[in-house]
Amino acid sequence: MAKPAVFIDGEAGTTGLQIRERLEGREDIELLSIDLDKRKDEGERALLLNQADVAILCLPDDAAREAVKLVANLDTVIIDASSAHRVHPDWTYGFPEMAAGQREKISESKRISNPGCYPTGFIALMRPLVEAGYLPADYPISVHAVSGYTGGGRKMIEEFEAGGPSFRAYGLKQQHKHLPEMQVHTGLERIPMFAPSVGNFAQGMLVEVPLPLWALPGFPCIDRCNDIYESHYREWVTTTEGYCDERPTFVSVNPELSVFENSSIEPEACNGTNRLELFVFGTNEQARLIARLDNLGKGASGAAVQNLNLVLGVDEATGLKA
Repeated sequence: MAKPAVFIDGEAGTTGLQIRERLEGREDIELLSIDLDKRKDEGERALLLNQADVAILCLPDDAAREAVKLVANLDTVIIDASSAHRVHPDWTYGFPEMAAGQREKISESKRISNPGCYPTGFIALMRPLVEAGYLPADYPISVHAVSGYTGGGRKMIEEFEAGGPSFRAYGLKQQHKHLPEMQVHTGLERIPMFAPSVGNFAQGMLVEVPLPLWALPGFPCIDRCNDIYESHYREWVTTTEGYCDERPTFVSVNPELSVFENSSIEPEACNGTNRLELFVFGTNEQARLIARLDNLGKGASGAAVQNLNLVLGVDEATGLKA
C-alpha cells in the first residue's frame, strides 16, 4: 500500500521548517519536496499540491488563498497554517482539544485551518468557562500576552537577533488579525481587548486573562474555575480490558507545583514540545488565568502535525513531544 504523500507549500519559512523537522524520518508518510529554484513556479506547486494526499500551507494569507485555488484534486486535504480561513464556515478549526467532537471533525475534514498561537492559549482559557456558564458571553474580556520573536516572521527575527529591543508592545490599534478567531471560537459576543507583546527570546509564549471574580454573576470561586478546566480537558479511553482509563493529553491544568511555590512563571518551559499548560492563580476575589505554550509548537508547527496525524488516522502524538 502506498504511503500518504505530504507536501509543505512554504517549507522554507519558520513554520514550514519546523513542520518538516517533525516529519522527517517518519516511515508512515512520503514527504514531497519542490526544487528550490521552482518554489515560485505556480505550475510546479500546483502539480505537487494535487499529487499530495495532504498539503500543508505555510504561506502569507493571500498566498494561501491562491494556493487553495490551485488544488483541483477533490481528495487532497489542506491544512492551512495561515490566518486566511480560521473563521471561514467551510473550514474546520484545527484545535482538537477545543470541544467535544472536534477531533472527529478534523479527521473527517478536507479543509482544516490551523489555529493562531495567541488564540490557542486564549481559546483554551475562555471557551470552557463560557460553555459552562461560568463566564457570561457578553462579559468584557482583556487578554495580555508575550511571545518570542520567532512568531513575527523573518523581518522580526533578523531585527531581534541583530540586537533588537528587550521588549515591545504592539497591535496598539486593536486590529490584530487574530481577533476574529479569538471571538468566534470562544463564544464571546464581543472581541476581547488584546494587548500582545514580543520579548527578546526566540520562542515561547504566555497568554494571560485577568478575571475579577467579584464582578461575575454569582461571584464564582476560583476552585470552580479549576474544576471546569479539569473536566473539559480530562480525556478517557476504553482499554483493551474494557476499563475506562484517563489518557495522556497535550493540555494540562496546573501541571507544576514549583510555579505556585515560586509565584512566578516564565514563557519558555514548553519550548520544543506540543504542550499547552493552563494555570489558575489568585484568590476568590481575583483570578489570573495563564496559558503557556511554544508559539512554534502547539501554536504553529506542532498543531499542524497533530492535525495531520488525525487526518491520517494515526496516534495524534506521532512525531510530537508532550
